[in-house]
Amino acid sequence: MAFTLATWNINSLRLRAGLVARLLAEEAPDILCLQECKAPVEKLPLADFHALGYVHSVARGQKGYNGVAILSRLPIRDAGGRDFAGLGQARHVAARLPSGVVVHNLYVPAGGDLPDPAANPKFAQKLDYLAALRDWLARERPDRAILAGDLNIAPRADDVWDHRALLKVVSHTPEEVARLAEVQEAGGLVDITRADIPDGRLYSWWSYRAADWSASDRGRRLDHIWATADIAGAGHGSRILRAARGWDQPSDHAPVFARFDLPALD
Repeated sequence: MAFTLATWNINSLRLRAGLVARLLAEEAPDILCLQECKAPVEKLPLADFHALGYVHSVARGQKGYNGVAILSRLPIRDAGGRDFAGLGQARHVAARLPSGVVVHNLYVPAGGDLPDPAANPKFAQKLDYLAALRDWLARERPDRAILAGDLNIAPRADDVWDHRALLKVVSHTPEEVARLAEVQEAGGLVDITRADIPDGRLYSWWSYRAADWSASDRGRRLDHIWATADIAGAGHGSRILRAARGWDQPSDHAPVFARFDLPALD
């Protein structure tokens, strides 16, 4: 079974449904994981994508915040959604493919501005969320699984525009990077993007605050596609569609892609 998967923090699906339709029409991923949909499920414009072939979907939503959805041209079954750390927020949904592969779509809390869990409850929630995700993966270690989404952490020095300048900035602090590494190890997960593109600066997010985001290029790689070791070797063709950051009224994130060529279940 072969398929292309993309992940994109869309920053309001209702506001940017046209951009999602453009991506689906021009790039045609088989599966698209969306984060920050910002609406209850019943108000998400999922039917807008049926004419493009994306008639299958699973989602978790809430009014105005968070929210995750998986759109697919392939048949999928809802494989649940977990409330890691008991935050009461729509940040995870999973879908099972006919091959038995489970795709987990995650939106990790951003963590606010101050990297101090004692002074900043949002940062404490982020660390708690990552710890709960780690513990779940260790307890129910997955196989034939893909974990994709906005993890809100740029783990490597070349995943940010200036490693030293961002060591005390939320999304690249040593504490977050270490916690994310624990998550990855607990699940036996491989960073598909960096397995394919091991060297060089690589970004998927650029702040709206930059007057010219492309020229200044002060980006971070916050969006990830990981896979369990048993199928990671089937992942290839990784890329980030930087051009989407320059579309009209864009998300501040760009879509991340990977291709998987998987053998059928025994």
